[in-house]
Amino acid sequence: MELPVNRFKAGLASGRCQIGLWTSLPGTVPIEILSHCGFDWLVLDTEHAPGDPLTILPQLQTMAAFDTAPVVRAAWNDSVLIKRFLDLGAQTLLLPYVQTRAEAEAAVTAMRYAPRGERGMAGSVRAAGYGQIADYVHRAEEELCLIVQVETREALDNLEDIASVDGVHGVFIGPADLSASLGHPGDQFHPEVVAAIEGAITRLVKLGVPAGILTFRDDFVRRCIELGAAFVAVGMDSGLMARAARELSDRYRQD
Repeated sequence: MELPVNRFKAGLASGRCQIGLWTSLPGTVPIEILSHCGFDWLVLDTEHAPGDPLTILPQLQTMAAFDTAPVVRAAWNDSVLIKRFLDLGAQTLLLPYVQTRAEAEAAVTAMRYAPRGERGMAGSVRAAGYGQIADYVHRAEEELCLIVQVETREALDNLEDIASVDGVHGVFIGPADLSASLGHPGDQFHPEVVAAIEGAITRLVKLGVPAGILTFRDDFVRRCIELGAAFVAVGMDSGLMARAARELSDRYRQD
């Protein structure tokens, strides 16, 4: 049995901007529907959503049949959570609120087996084909991808230090928390926030490190791509459903 190819990581290496969607709804049916829709990647969120390892597992199993790549966002930069999601077969992890080089280094350490890291070893996990990928321990790192989130003023001040850590494969700029950190909570398009995001993307492109963002506004999606963003999420499942349902009810509701 061969080690599965990480399509998201391969996409980053290709230099093509990958378009994704954020998901927060638990269960396999929403994920199956969205995996049919042509996105390069889906975030399976467990930070601001009810997901956990037991709900992420069947979602990963569902997505295995599709070309759309899963990106699992852990609730925190925590070595236990990292270990559990990796053992379930997640190959790309998105870790929130990384503020310093030391925190990025800790995340990398949690992703790697000894002697390069401290990931706990278990032979019969899903990631290893339940023991059928004989060289998994030695080759797992080839297909693992770590994306760290920078989402505060402090993180932006440390951006080059964070992004240059060996084992960090990309940096995601978290616009919501960043707006709050910069003193404009909820206003992701305040000029100061937009300038900070655009500046971060430009700095990452200069470093040769893939930059990512989540934004729902079409003009800003295109602006981020123009600046060189490598992976852009352009919507969220719950928001899409709520807006479409509200528009439909408004169309036919009689007051």
